[in-house]
Amino acid sequence: MISVRAATLALTALLLAPLAAQAAEVDQYWNVAWVPDLNLDGLYTRRVIGVNGSWPPPIINVNSTDVVRIHVNNDFGDGTPTTLHSHGMFFNNTGWSDGATYVTQCPIPDGSTYTYEIINSPSSPNGTELQSGTYWCHGHLAGQYVDGLKTANIIHPETEAHAYDEDYTVVLTDWYHDEYAVQMKSFLSTTNPTGAEPIPDSALMYFAHTPNVAGGASWLPGFNDNTSIPVTPGKTYRLRIINMSSLAMFHFWIDGHQMRIIEADGVDTQEYPIDEVVVSVAQRYSVLVTANDDALENFKIHANMDPEMFDTVPDTLQLNITSTFEYSTDANTPVAEEETRDYAMFDDTVLVPFYPSNAPPADTFKDMNVWFDTRSNGENYAAFNNISFIFPQTPSINTLLSMGDVALYPQVYGPSTNAFVYNHMDIIEVTIFNWDAGFHPFHLHGHQFWMVHKALVTDSADAMENPPYDPTAVATNPMRRDTVMVPAGGSATIRFVADNPGQWLFHCHIQPHLSSGLAAIFVEAPSVAQSRLTLPSYATDACNAMGISTTGNAGGLNSTTDFGSLAVEVPPLVTGWTPAAVGSVVGCAITAALGLLTVLIYGLGGESGKEEEEEEEDK
Repeated sequence: MISVRAATLALTALLLAPLAAQAAEVDQYWNVAWVPDLNLDGLYTRRVIGVNGSWPPPIINVNSTDVVRIHVNNDFGDGTPTTLHSHGMFFNNTGWSDGATYVTQCPIPDGSTYTYEIINSPSSPNGTELQSGTYWCHGHLAGQYVDGLKTANIIHPETEAHAYDEDYTVVLTDWYHDEYAVQMKSFLSTTNPTGAEPIPDSALMYFAHTPNVAGGASWLPGFNDNTSIPVTPGKTYRLRIINMSSLAMFHFWIDGHQMRIIEADGVDTQEYPIDEVVVSVAQRYSVLVTANDDALENFKIHANMDPEMFDTVPDTLQLNITSTFEYSTDANTPVAEEETRDYAMFDDTVLVPFYPSNAPPADTFKDMNVWFDTRSNGENYAAFNNISFIFPQTPSINTLLSMGDVALYPQVYGPSTNAFVYNHMDIIEVTIFNWDAGFHPFHLHGHQFWMVHKALVTDSADAMENPPYDPTAVATNPMRRDTVMVPAGGSATIRFVADNPGQWLFHCHIQPHLSSGLAAIFVEAPSVAQSRLTLPSYATDACNAMGISTTGNAGGLNSTTDFGSLAVEVPPLVTGWTPAAVGSVVGCAITAALGLLTVLIYGLGGESGKEEEEEEEDK
């Protein structure tokens, strides 16, 4: 059996074997802190989380054989902790570099430094992981990426699956004038029992030139209408589209040009012609665009936020943003008009990976039901299978490595972490049922997965909405990726190989939904992980500096039932004929009966009194 990762790495290793000696060591040094007084959307000035005193943070633009490290120094200066997640990286044997706070590491304390081994760590099997494609890095604590801690991570193979002339990265993101902490005070409060997500104030589109040249990447100046991609007639351009939003889903197209998808989430695909690319939060697509043969006219690049993602659309929110596909500074550029479009959803299961990998039948099956509800205290929450995720106090990686055989028991990772323990090398099939009215992008850390089935409507008999599916069959070269968008009322079924011993977060990548509990932890092969993983000293130092236990269960105790001061879930608001509800109804009925009786007595008493008065007058 060959896993997704094994197939990918074997092919890449074959291509790059003669070039292994050319691998470089790439070290970036980041001082992470607030950058004051930036007006990114031209509407509002605010502070933004940047790196080395500027924003956007540095681009990672490397080769697949490079050993890449990011040394993050927490320079906030106000006691704020931080972490960094490199989205889509496998981190085989280096789970402490995944950056998922309280799952794979303790937060980096203010004034401390943490080293992330992004790819090809010497600790990984055979010293290499050889990933390539379009990825991104972002903060993974307290919604810090929503406030600006995010950048592109572009990894070039030595031999490309598709030919092109120029390489550009397109970043799409929603943008908020309030900081994320302020947003959460309103979102997770009793004044928002329905869980209406914070609506962005605007959107940003900006570009980077990312050629396969060491040190050759650079951000292009400006945003939206104040920036452009320079093009030459007849050349073919690779555009790497990354959605770095908190909530927004984008529809992307270029006037007067057709695109061909050639990659999704780091997986090369056969060319797929398309007029409009739908990119959900955290997803990436590469498209090829061949420039026209003349430079007589420039064309608009469109990125429209899908209004279906928002509970309301304020009159002040411009859903449609544009930039320019620029042939010449002297050429005419048509003015883009605000428009309303009927958006069609893109079925990404039609994509065919360039390098084949079949999905064997599963050994283990898990259904994940997505629910949103209200707690008994009036706050909204999100849940998988009626369990709303609460982060552990002691990181799951520390629990896994310190609890011996007890690490095989899911409960030690916390009663509200949705932890599932899987055997080494088992094929895991997970079906996500989305019972919500909105779209949800789900991301699995440490893996690419096969997408073996997707239904637009889970209970539909229409094969177009709910294609027939045999879970016992081998899926022939299905699409692979690391972030799947599950439609409202629909489902998605994924398979992956538990070939990465450790603990991996699985969560909705809409940031407010992660904050409200839509997450789980997949724990793979604890005993194998215990024999392979050794935490670096700086990982332990971070925990000690934060006063966090480095051993024990989710609460830092050597127990399967006692979690000490670990937070517990507030129960949901109970509806229906509960004892309290019955008591209230009975009480109301008794009160009403007494009221009617009082009126009746008063009325009868009034008539009797009137008769007595009349008799007295007759006398």
